[in-house]
Amino acid sequence: MKLEIFFATAVVALSVGLAGCDDSSNDSGDNKNSTITHVLDAVSSEGVLLPYTVLRDDLIDNKTQKAFEVRNGGYGSAMTAHPQKAAQFYALTDRGPNASFSGGYGKGKKFPTPDYTPRIGLFEVMGDGSVELRKTILLKDRNGHLISGLPNSSSLGGTGETPYNADGSPVLVAPGLPYDEVTNPIKLDDYGLDGEGLVALTDGTFWVSDEYGPHIVHYNAEGIEIDRINAFANDERVKTKLPGEYVNRRANRGMEGLAITPDEKTLVGIMQSTIYNPSKVVKNLDVTRIVTINLDTGAIGQYLYKQEKSQNSNSEIVAISDTEFLVLERDGAFLFGGPKGSGAASPGAQKTVYRVDLASGTDLESLGETGKLSQDEGLGLLVNGQTVEQVVLDHGWQGLAEIGILPVEKTLVVDMVSDAQYPHDKMEGLWLIDGERLGVLNDDDFATWSTGGQLEQKMLDAGTVDGNRLYIVKGLDLKSHK
Repeated sequence: MKLEIFFATAVVALSVGLAGCDDSSNDSGDNKNSTITHVLDAVSSEGVLLPYTVLRDDLIDNKTQKAFEVRNGGYGSAMTAHPQKAAQFYALTDRGPNASFSGGYGKGKKFPTPDYTPRIGLFEVMGDGSVELRKTILLKDRNGHLISGLPNSSSLGGTGETPYNADGSPVLVAPGLPYDEVTNPIKLDDYGLDGEGLVALTDGTFWVSDEYGPHIVHYNAEGIEIDRINAFANDERVKTKLPGEYVNRRANRGMEGLAITPDEKTLVGIMQSTIYNPSKVVKNLDVTRIVTINLDTGAIGQYLYKQEKSQNSNSEIVAISDTEFLVLERDGAFLFGGPKGSGAASPGAQKTVYRVDLASGTDLESLGETGKLSQDEGLGLLVNGQTVEQVVLDHGWQGLAEIGILPVEKTLVVDMVSDAQYPHDKMEGLWLIDGERLGVLNDDDFATWSTGGQLEQKMLDAGTVDGNRLYIVKGLDLKSHK
């Protein structure tokens, strides 16, 4: 298979528009295809990156001891096609710049911009091969107030992480006043979101999945919450519930990808890594879950996905048909070493996209109770009293196969390391353009990194700051096989 790959290597400050790029809904398929082909052909190997601004530039890099930029990029946690405009895509940020840190109030994260609002950006690939930010949608609660990326309370999906400021002090409800457990506690946000999956609907609304709950939140076109789905029995905001075992998600490895079927009736989410079901004893496994939610009936389906390596990350899922999907599976390695330098280069880094068909796997929700099988409200399907994850831990995948439980089948679509020498650690966004072209986007972590809890610039190599880089991969088989 011949692949053509175009990527962006520079930040765009000014772009030239393309007449006729704003496709109307009554354009013919031929016109749309001609327009997008013209636009994508303009993206060369010396093309463009997503634009960014600077959130702050007063912090001192722990390595260089010089000031560095915390960049208002971050649009790489997820991406999805605009439902009507062929040259446009939406991209999602996560909770904002952060770094692991342990301070006087326990383990947590440093948030150099704790008031950051997670957001959706609308981008357009222009006729000159550049990319422009067309619109920013700030996410809000049901009253229209801006949300933050701070953790939820423990009963509604909190990870147990304490939020800290860049100087190591706790983020408090009343900044500048002393901490008090009652009158000035650590600030949490039950609407706070660590967004990782994104769906754009034809009615202008969005669904976003996250790593805290995990929550799946429905936002209107202005970014105001109108509905949510999660597994928490005491969350009065929720009508449709996820299976109880999703409460056992591993912290910071929640519902990393979200898709919707072409008829817009069924959401399909994928967990990043093995959930702690029943505990972290199953951490080092390659078993992950895909969940389907019928938006009309609330009916739930569950399927297993087998990763190539234990503790890999499933970072995106995109629908081809009602049962066929693309899954982005990656590790966390830098091909050329990243912030740790060339000595940490990882030639075996994995950044891959697979095609899966849910019809090839076993729907766990369809299995009735038998002598061996039972359904537990908090742990899901049990086999002789063990969770699915425990069975794989003790008996391998063969232990499930012996009782007729199979993961979805997968076939490789593209290997970005071998085909494009992909340099980033976090390949996380997929844009299904058409039957042969795919957009790929990375999460740049707002160009921040940390060593030992100290913030620094995120570098790809000694002279290159990481940024949201768009690749266009051509010559793929992305059509339905049904």
